[in-house]
Amino acid sequence: MVAPLLLLTATLLYAGYNLLIKVSGSHVPEDATSTVLGVICLQLAALTTSITYAASLFLFRGDQHLQLTTPAYLWALAAGFCIGGAEIAYFYLFGGIGSMKPMPASIAIPTIVSGTIVVTLLISFVVLREPLNWNQWLGSGCIVLGIALLFLNREAAPA
Repeated sequence: MVAPLLLLTATLLYAGYNLLIKVSGSHVPEDATSTVLGVICLQLAALTTSITYAASLFLFRGDQHLQLTTPAYLWALAAGFCIGGAEIAYFYLFGGIGSMKPMPASIAIPTIVSGTIVVTLLISFVVLREPLNWNQWLGSGCIVLGIALLFLNREAAPA
């Protein structure tokens, strides 16, 4: 029962992240040349959340063993670089920096989130050598088709 609850929690929090970064990006002033301070603010809030959680572990559970292996730290750093870069891209997409218009959340978020599913599936198959069954391939094909449909007649849709 814990795993489905964690999946739901992570999904809702990730949806909140995606939508709130869109709202934040929509408040970028027209004369801004970078959104890096918004990204730093976001990362400080994430760090504060993690530190608060770590402190609560000691407070409510007592003795904790938090030491990880060196590869675990290195892969976590690599993941951090990826999410940091993604956050920068999000703010640019949603802030409309320079001559670029802000992208609607209804296009950007489904494209990015569902696109990560397809990329992850392919890398899992090719690099991690994980076996995939026909419904995973079919699901990925449906996702790619869905992403294409999001961009079909986009000019006709209201911004």
